Amino acid sequence: MKGLWRPFARLGGARSYSVLSNDQLRINGVKDVIAVASGKGGVGKSTTAVNLAVALANKCGLKVGVLDADVYGPSVPTMMNIHQKPEVNNDMKMIPIENYGVKCMSMGFLVDKDAPIVWRGPMVMSALQKMSREVAWGVLDILVVDMPPGTGDAQLTMSQKLQLSGALIVSTPQDVALIDARGGVRMFSKVQVPVSHKFCMYSLIRPAKLVENLCMVPKFGIVMKF
Repeated sequence: MKGLWRPFARLGGARSYSVLSNDQLRINGVKDVIAVASGKGGVGKSTTAVNLAVALANKCGLKVGVLDADVYGPSVPTMMNIHQKPEVNNDMKMIPIENYGVKCMSMGFLVDKDAPIVWRGPMVMSALQKMSREVAWGVLDILVVDMPPGTGDAQLTMSQKLQLSGALIVSTPQDVALIDARGGVRMFSKVQVPVSHKFCMYSLIRPAKLVENLCMVPKFGIVMKF
């Protein structure tokens, strides 16, 4: 277990590929940002992201937020049982909606439930920028980013614009899913984001075990029995 978080040894260091400085990569008040990603859709990525966030908030006592970066197919509103639009504060920043002890932001809060998002890349990148930077997150220990499937513009933008502490890759045991999951691992490797854990849905690995592992981060001063 001591080596579980060894890939995060570079926490806080600016990645060489980004044109932004170390301070510009950070979101004010957010200590760490973890991306939950996959190479293929429908493998349980969003399920893992929201359950991980809720468990970290309720079992580990951390201040946690969830950013739904899947603009075309947001799942967080349904999974977090949120059906309202965010308000805006005096600084013209959106106030994340909180449920189950987790602050949430999603494109699903801003459009009608059945409305399709028919946008080109630049509009998606602009939306991601607003949902990450123009939100009053307050003070968070961890911001969990539910990434869209694939390894395209959205993933690259989030990797370049945010100081990701690490990534969690989710897959199912089928070969076709694992092939894309390996592609996701290689993508994060190329942009110098450490992959802390590879989680296989519907396997013998209990989700609770993963949460217990993540709660053992020394920097938070929290150790749960493993």
